[in-house]
Amino acid sequence: MLALTSLLAGLVFGLGLILSGMANPAKVLGFLDLSGHWDPSLAVVMGGAVAVSALAFLAARRRSVSLLGAAMKLPTARRIDRRLVMGSMLFGIGWGIAGFCPGPALVALGMGEVKALVFAIAMLAGMGLFELLEWKKQQPPALGAR
Repeated sequence: MLALTSLLAGLVFGLGLILSGMANPAKVLGFLDLSGHWDPSLAVVMGGAVAVSALAFLAARRRSVSLLGAAMKLPTARRIDRRLVMGSMLFGIGWGIAGFCPGPALVALGMGEVKALVFAIAMLAGMGLFELLEWKKQQPPALGAR
């Protein structure tokens, strides 16, 4: 049941991205182009998403299990640290260069957009690099190393 619900949620999310035009990198770059022909539609879509998710998080905080019976795992971190700021900056730079973020890129990939394939490959490489660096940080030092 969880897999089916996840699939349906992903399909609704992808459909929303398509209908709102957010799977089109030109639309996103139009929002980021403050000195040219600025397109505010992304702000409207984001505002709607923030409003809906704020209500969902308010409801979720009052629950110990999800509607499907899974344990609630809400974020607890409140600290703004270097990793968060650097990650946000990298995300913003990639978003500004490509006009894609992960969700819309996967939707555009499903629509056969070649730029989305390049983005997805770069995104997976970045995720792999992050995991490798995290793994290396957790490895004990080699014998004889200072």
